[in-house]
Amino acid sequence: MINRIDECTTLRNGVKMPWFGLGVWQVQDEDTLIQAVHAAVRAGYRSLDTARAYVNEDMVGKALATSPVPRDQIFLTTKLWNGDQGYDSGLQEYDQSCRLLVTDVIDLYLIRWPVQVIDKYVDSWKALVRLYEEKRVRAIGVCNFKKHHIERLVAETGVAPMVNQVECHPLFPQNEMLAYCRENGIQMEAYSPLLNGRLSTIAPVLEPIARKHGKTAAQVILRWQLDREVVVIPKSVHENRIIENGSIFDFALDADDKAAIAALENGTHFLPDPDEMSFHGKPGTMPKKDKK
Repeated sequence: MINRIDECTTLRNGVKMPWFGLGVWQVQDEDTLIQAVHAAVRAGYRSLDTARAYVNEDMVGKALATSPVPRDQIFLTTKLWNGDQGYDSGLQEYDQSCRLLVTDVIDLYLIRWPVQVIDKYVDSWKALVRLYEEKRVRAIGVCNFKKHHIERLVAETGVAPMVNQVECHPLFPQNEMLAYCRENGIQMEAYSPLLNGRLSTIAPVLEPIARKHGKTAAQVILRWQLDREVVVIPKSVHENRIIENGSIFDFALDADDKAAIAALENGTHFLPDPDEMSFHGKPGTMPKKDKK
């Protein structure tokens, strides 16, 4: 059982990655972002997740530069945007991310989507492998990749991702992907762990569990994710919610709780199927959400 907010999973290459972190997707106001990062650090968070597509890497860099905790104590993740995929552009965009983040080494660098219509994700992966071999990034991985995307990377480069970050929540728990990742030494990480703001839709199931433990529905779901050994990066810009989200290490879900949450699975996801994602336009914009 994961008992501390700063506890880490060990990636395949021995790098330690915190189980719990802060996501900053859609945070566009600089003061708000800096305050959120500082609040998270004060609350014990030691992992921060951003991306080129979020158009806030420069803000994250400023937040880290003024953080109450030194940069080398923060596990920093960023991601290559769809429109920047390719071998040369992947290397160039990594350098740009480092400049914006004011860091020489990023802890985890990910390809955000496979985007099959442009079919450059293998070339992008080769760029990430080079960055890793040159020790310019501590770990490399992917986002939103299915099994067949990962298998193609391995077939063409001989190198598997260390992390696969995917949409994952009670309606869409990604059980098959989690099993595949475990079998292949890949750490699964959940984005939108709280249903992308739709937690109220499953409140009738969660609230009795939350009352039993003296917790909130959000805390129950985050604890459930960690119990499955899935890394979580809930997003919030409010200090009270940031503290609340991180206060999940003093209770345990029982078998009945977990069975009730497992029964919520219905295949609903809020971002596109990775096989159908074709968008590679300007960072900071996204296509309409797929609610299949």
